[in-house]
Amino acid sequence: MNLGMNLIEVEELVVRYGSMTALDGVSLSVSKGEMVALVGANGAGKSTLLKALSGVVRRAGGRVRIQGLMAHVPEGRQVFSDLTVEDNLRLGAYRSRDRDTSWVYALLPELERTRRQRAGNLSGGQQQMVAIGRALMSRPDVLAIDEMSLGLAPLVVRQLARILTELNQTRGLAVLLVEQSALLAFSLCTRGYVLETGKIAASGTTGELAQSPLLKDAYLGSAGKAAS
Repeated sequence: MNLGMNLIEVEELVVRYGSMTALDGVSLSVSKGEMVALVGANGAGKSTLLKALSGVVRRAGGRVRIQGLMAHVPEGRQVFSDLTVEDNLRLGAYRSRDRDTSWVYALLPELERTRRQRAGNLSGGQQQMVAIGRALMSRPDVLAIDEMSLGLAPLVVRQLARILTELNQTRGLAVLLVEQSALLAFSLCTRGYVLETGKIAASGTTGELAQSPLLKDAYLGSAGKAAS
């Protein structure tokens, strides 16, 4: 790891739930301005890793170091259903004096049209936009997103992917994208990790990972067969 250059550094992380080991010696890093994918099957420990980064779950071992500000977009959106879109966004800036939402609406114009509606009445795609917008309101250096595409229509996923790419390219926002969809994650990110049963099974550039026969069968097989 390049100490001093990484926004996220995880070394030999161990997380346990009772007698069950959810993460067993996991190490990874995300550098400034980098987009990194973390893929794996359901139950591999991906969400646990993000919760450990956010301090939601305690570490049983290892080290986590975060430089700058990280914002976490949790799996399942977790918007405040009874609050308006505007209020959800403002809550993202609760530690800041700057609660101007106009720049988020410029990125996500769909939200401006629904700003006075209760977040719980929105579609799944709109709620995901609220969750991302709320995280962005904290002006993070790195955005950790858990299962961005889960349950969303392809058109919405493409829109969100475009926004992440734009933020990365224009604002230098680093992204840790946690996804079951390796095809999506590898298309957006330059580097990635594969998590299996709580351990890093492979890492490298997303180009290298996508060409690995083992990973193609396990994570890209259905996409490859559909395209053939």
